[in-house]
Amino acid sequence: MSKKVEIYSKQNCTYCVMAMNFFDQKGISYEVYSADNPDVFKEMLDRNPAARTVPQIFIDDKLIGGYTDLVEKFSD
Repeated sequence: MSKKVEIYSKQNCTYCVMAMNFFDQKGISYEVYSADNPDVFKEMLDRNPAARTVPQIFIDDKLIGGYTDLVEKFSD
């Protein structure tokens, strides 16, 4: 089953890299959007107005949250 995975990331973000490594290890492809770009950052906030950190991860257009939320979701 293929899922659409999107990661809003910033340069030099350790948790962003950890999230990408998580998906790489599971063989799941993902799209990365650079929240360093003001337009992309605005898009991220439009999708999740409560976002205060990166990464912001969406799977099939559903907000997962950040890296720790991702790990918690898949640790079941």
